[in-house]
Amino acid sequence: MEGGTKEDFMPTGQKRILVVDDEKDIVELLTFNLEKEGFAVTQAFDGEEALKTIRTNKPDLVILDLMLPGVSGLDICRQVRRNEETETLPVIMLTAKGEPLDKVVGLEIGADDYITKPFNVRELVARVRAVLRRSSQRPKEASEGTFTFQGLHVDYRTYQVSVDGKKIELGPTEIKLLRCLTRQPGRVFSRDQLLDAVWGEEAFVEPRTVDVHISRLRADIEQDKEKPKYILTVRGIGYKFADGS
Repeated sequence: MEGGTKEDFMPTGQKRILVVDDEKDIVELLTFNLEKEGFAVTQAFDGEEALKTIRTNKPDLVILDLMLPGVSGLDICRQVRRNEETETLPVIMLTAKGEPLDKVVGLEIGADDYITKPFNVRELVARVRAVLRRSSQRPKEASEGTFTFQGLHVDYRTYQVSVDGKKIELGPTEIKLLRCLTRQPGRVFSRDQLLDAVWGEEAFVEPRTVDVHISRLRADIEQDKEKPKYILTVRGIGYKFADGS
């Protein structure tokens, strides 16, 4: 199975999982159990191979070891999130590191879930199904450039926003924040990530600025900004747009 897959015989709708780990026994264990559950599995044993496989095979989910030879799992996740073609690809981090800080770092750079070794195979398979289910249920930005979720409608061609049919006037920064968050509902963004995405290279912009503009955005689009249903706070990390799960 090394470097291979059963895609040529893959039933319609079968989900493709890329397993990335430099420990062959773990890769084989996961491959056996995921295939038994009906998934098509591709394997990679280092970072370069993983990035190539992500580009060419376009998996539905990646199980990614943190400590890899060459390109690390964190760097792979960063590259996946920076690429428009893969920015919504679900990623589950799998690593021997279990310290809270490691988990926070993994989630901050865009991992959808985090599992530490040693792990229970049945739990991991359940996590895979849960992440895939959340991913499939996320509201999508339509090809024509609109986004709709629970009464909120955004047209990014005209920058018009409405809630329950009522037009809302937003400032340019709030529009950028809303677009960034709604492109990947459910993904947690740290303040630094939002600064990079919205303010870019502007100087003298502090992380606290994000909180101020999030508060303004909530005041404009939420029925109750103290109990938001769209823009949610993830304590200790940052913000996310509701994913409907």
